[in-house]
Amino acid sequence: MEGGAELLFYVNGRKVIEKNVDPETMLLPYLRKKLRLTGTKYGCGGGGCGACTVMISRYNPITKKIRHYPANACLTPICSLYGAAITTVEGIGSTKTRIHPVQERIAKCHGTQCGFCTPGMVMSMYTLLRNHSEPTLSQLNDALGGNLCRCTGYRPIIDACKTFCKTSGCCQSKENGVCCLDQGINGLPEFEEGNETSLKLFSEEEFLPLDPTQELIFPPELMTMAEKKTQKTRIFGSDRMTWISPVTLKELLEAKVKYPQAPVVMGNTSVGPDMKFKGIFHPVIISPDRIEELSVVNYTDNGLTIGAALSLAEMKDILANVTRKLPEEKTQMYHALLKHLGTLAGPQIRNMASLGGHIVSRHPDSDLNPLLAVGNCTLNLLSKEGKRQIPLNEQFLRKCPSADLKPEEILISVNIPYSKKWEFVSAFRQAQRQQNALAIVNSGMRVCFGKGDGIIRELSIAYGGVGPTTILAKNSCQKLIGRPWNEEMLDAACRLILDEVSLPGSAPGGKVEFKRTLIISFLFKFYLEVSQILKEMDPVHYPSLASKYESALEDLRSRHYWSTLKYQNADLKQLPQDPIGHPIMHLSGIKHATGEAIYCDDMPVVDRELFLTFVTSSRARAKIVSIDLSEALSLPGVVDILTGEHLPGITTNFGFLTDTEQLLSTDEVSCVGQLICAVIADSEVQAKRAAQRVKIVYRDLEPLILTIEEAIQNKSFFEPERKLECGNVDEAFKMVDQILEGEIHMGGQEHFYMETQSMLVVPKGEDQEIDVYVSTQFPKYIQDITAAVLKVSANKVMCHVKRVGGAFGGKVTKTGVLAAITAFAANKHGRPVRCILERGEDILITGGRHPYLGKYKVGFMNDGRILALNMEHYNNAGAFLDESLFVRTVNMYKEIDQTPYKQEINAKNLIQCWKECMATSSYTLRKAAVEKFNSENYWKKKGLAMVPLKFPVGVGSVAAGQAAALVHIYLDGSVLVTHGGIEMGQGVHTKMIQVVSRELRMPLSSIHLRGTSTETIPNTNPSGGSVVADLNGLAVKDACQTLLKRLEPIISKNPRGTWKDWAQAAFNESISLSATGYFRGYESNINWETGEGHPFEYFVYGAACSEVEIDCLTGAHKNIRTDIVMDVGYSINPALDIGQIEGAFIQGMGLYTIEELNYSPQGVLYTRGPNQYKIPAICDIPMELHISLLPPSENSNTLYSSKGLGESGIFLGCSVFFAIHDAISAARQERGLPGPLRLNSPLTPEKIRMACEDKFTKMIPRDEPGSYVPWSIPI
Repeated sequence: MEGGAELLFYVNGRKVIEKNVDPETMLLPYLRKKLRLTGTKYGCGGGGCGACTVMISRYNPITKKIRHYPANACLTPICSLYGAAITTVEGIGSTKTRIHPVQERIAKCHGTQCGFCTPGMVMSMYTLLRNHSEPTLSQLNDALGGNLCRCTGYRPIIDACKTFCKTSGCCQSKENGVCCLDQGINGLPEFEEGNETSLKLFSEEEFLPLDPTQELIFPPELMTMAEKKTQKTRIFGSDRMTWISPVTLKELLEAKVKYPQAPVVMGNTSVGPDMKFKGIFHPVIISPDRIEELSVVNYTDNGLTIGAALSLAEMKDILANVTRKLPEEKTQMYHALLKHLGTLAGPQIRNMASLGGHIVSRHPDSDLNPLLAVGNCTLNLLSKEGKRQIPLNEQFLRKCPSADLKPEEILISVNIPYSKKWEFVSAFRQAQRQQNALAIVNSGMRVCFGKGDGIIRELSIAYGGVGPTTILAKNSCQKLIGRPWNEEMLDAACRLILDEVSLPGSAPGGKVEFKRTLIISFLFKFYLEVSQILKEMDPVHYPSLASKYESALEDLRSRHYWSTLKYQNADLKQLPQDPIGHPIMHLSGIKHATGEAIYCDDMPVVDRELFLTFVTSSRARAKIVSIDLSEALSLPGVVDILTGEHLPGITTNFGFLTDTEQLLSTDEVSCVGQLICAVIADSEVQAKRAAQRVKIVYRDLEPLILTIEEAIQNKSFFEPERKLECGNVDEAFKMVDQILEGEIHMGGQEHFYMETQSMLVVPKGEDQEIDVYVSTQFPKYIQDITAAVLKVSANKVMCHVKRVGGAFGGKVTKTGVLAAITAFAANKHGRPVRCILERGEDILITGGRHPYLGKYKVGFMNDGRILALNMEHYNNAGAFLDESLFVRTVNMYKEIDQTPYKQEINAKNLIQCWKECMATSSYTLRKAAVEKFNSENYWKKKGLAMVPLKFPVGVGSVAAGQAAALVHIYLDGSVLVTHGGIEMGQGVHTKMIQVVSRELRMPLSSIHLRGTSTETIPNTNPSGGSVVADLNGLAVKDACQTLLKRLEPIISKNPRGTWKDWAQAAFNESISLSATGYFRGYESNINWETGEGHPFEYFVYGAACSEVEIDCLTGAHKNIRTDIVMDVGYSINPALDIGQIEGAFIQGMGLYTIEELNYSPQGVLYTRGPNQYKIPAICDIPMELHISLLPPSENSNTLYSSKGLGESGIFLGCSVFFAIHDAISAARQERGLPGPLRLNSPLTPEKIRMACEDKFTKMIPRDEPGSYVPWSIPI
């Protein structure tokens, strides 16, 4: 074996040769830092979000085929890429050459908002098209299953990709046995075609055709290399790690003898995350490269042998092929494996992970191992000593030395036997999200009857997720052999298995009672499945299932999605070139799709740049006894470590923030994730290594207050209590017929913007000037806090924001603290400093949407009229106070009415939205259909719910609503506009250019916007509260009108002239071509003493109707359909506005259903990334989504009578919550359980399942509270 091998691969058609490779380098940093290809983004670092998706192509010299597959660059070691061709988003098209049809369509169909996830989406779609130029809709949904988006709600992305499918128009859904293209589907009224409304946001006819002949070819040199068999083992090494890539089986076995403890790595999807997130280090890694014997597929007389190096995606294709060819009785096991392979991780991971790696890793929640274990599979092993075969059984899964691989052995292949007649195999799993989520519990079950007598001859049941390893219920199965397959057997089986597969109350992962219930619910499903097949095979001997039980057998699979949109056409009286009211594409849409849009961390490295990383508290409340920096400072590349002593007396008390927080804690910490010190080093890797060596000694303090209930008990509250009183509540309670009291808890939500907190600070070298490039919603705050920390005046600090990769309120205050510390480091060392948080750090350090506890007492009359309401809201605002918003209440108003704070409102449009939503959703018809479905199905229930929305828009004071703009006209007739708003995906810059275009009557192409900076617009307010376009648009309009007024004499002299003519003429007459615009803010006030005022300028009204179906046995739910009607006034850009409504709705749906934050009893956050915290993915969106904008009815003093829409749609997500509530209530009613039911948000599978009480939830053992320490607590 020779060391120091050369690494050769291709990137976007160019050859890359690396001589001294560090085996720890992943493809993502290599692409971004070394090759400066920054289109591929960092989103999570763990393969969970898809932002770093690239296409890898490899040539197989045996089959002579090229395999193209998607991969996560963040988990791909570059040493594993020898002989591969990598294609990144830059390689498929750019604005400089030509754009690829995928890039064009995703942009023009409005499938980008903040644009940070777009390159990953583009590459997933591109890879699919390289393999299938006319994909089916299910291939499309699968291809995007590993990509997350937080802005769009996915609908426009699916619309864009659907244009490549064979069947672009039809939903292929047939939800009620009717095709969507048939008249009045599901009672949806036909839209009238005409001037008034429009139904499409893009025109498909204009798109570039997909031409497969135009793609990059696979490099011939790599084919020649693969054909040659002369290669030797390649060894790459650094001072910390050695990477060995054997190319023959003999060399692989020799390497394993020499380094028996080294892991064998194929896709790095198991070893990689362990090294990254768990700190497990391997000094030697063995990674076999294209060894034929490891990729075999053999069809034998009794089964299938699959090579250990084949990826899970290849295994899926092989099994799909086999099941098509062989009779069904032989392929029971293969069908079960295919079911799990369809939902296991995302396509990127499935294409990287190998079958052997999946088996040998033996993760407790492995989806395949329980199936392989019950299927009598065997493992073919090989070492220098020879061949050996071992069973994949419980001893192997428990890693018993006698049943495991020996250190020098490797797994060659896996034998998966065919099933026999009268043998049945099933697979089950339940996760927080249908796809790309680790199972909470999974199971493989197999029964064999020998012949048709229904007597159990063999029974094997295995579970994952319920212990430290996969668990087989061996004893229970043994006791059931010889029994007939009937209800008595099932009852005995449930009791036996609950006894054998026992789970302690404090088990890791929590959800203990849910897991116990799933163990037997899955068993019941298996019982029903097998009973039904027996009945089909021998109808005489086996009784048929009760028809209402049959619903338990079907999985809740989301089929194909379709949607309709309806909005007002632009005013016919408008000038033809006036863009207001038209669905103009997002200004940066094409650049998002080509990867050319530059985000903060995409900026090139500045000379002598340093990297800063934070050390944070690991305790929730403690005294810092000591901080030892000596070991960290001694590491190579470490420049400095800042502590609170370097930053004395600076607190975060600026502007509208009342609380003070020390930037770096020195003596006490009050939450996990609080900043303690900042490590500055030459590189990110060195900074991170040093941060791990900082030693902090704590002494815990009492009391530790984590939950809202504990805070109430300890009277631990922020700021003065706020009250709103209207009328005499006590008197009203005396008059009502009935009183209902209760409380509801609503969990918090992580913002999960795709771009983590990012900043680059560059000292200018003179006059103490400093530039801060940062991803923030509030440049002024960054400027103020940085100036205070550096003890300079604000005019020396300039903050620049080009665009933000999603924010949602999460990049306001904490970003300022991070930027100020980074600026201090840059200033101290006179060198640029970059700070980019990793996903886990970001979630830990920053806040989120707060958890709430609401206590209510409501008095009502028998006819349903509410006369008295007393509500107390408790908000868990964390350890420090940042922004607190008004509590928002929703009620149905009469047309002219008063809010509780005495502000008069006209609720006509609210009533209109409600009525239209009732009509378009066919509520009454569908309510009856849901009730009919529920009466016929015991284990599945549907629910339908409709909610109204009144969302107040305003910022609380006139000063907080002021905005400014600056417009320059140049002598060639072009315009540069800048304003105080931040572009974070909502399209504010696009709308501002539309405003200029209308006001100056000039084409969009003549107007440019560079970004937001404190250098051009001083003293800006934060961008948030849905008013960014409102306020800044009025300022831009003001600037344009000032210019027009000035230029009126010039234009009237030459009315047919061009802007170039007018600008030159104005210049010649010494007329200024630059103007500032200003808007002073909407009237806004509230007196908390009297509870009266006019805090809001207007209200956004809406209504949403959602239908869901739940599985009462597993807690799974499927979103069937949502109809939304919104009153948006006169839409400036319907494409952007509909995008905001959908994106907010899906984010809200996540808030109320699957997004669950888990904290340990010590206050440590467990859910720190996409692997533990599940935001909605493509599989979660409603199968049908209908959105219509109410026709505008009134003019107002807002920007062209439009309304701000960012946040309002989030609340509509609760229509899904109430639909699930409705379904659960139907299940409980049928089971004779008492009402009213208290359900807290989010309604996770666990809460749904445990609320549908039945004989299984009654059967499970329950732990006495206080008898154990739970894994997590509700914060």
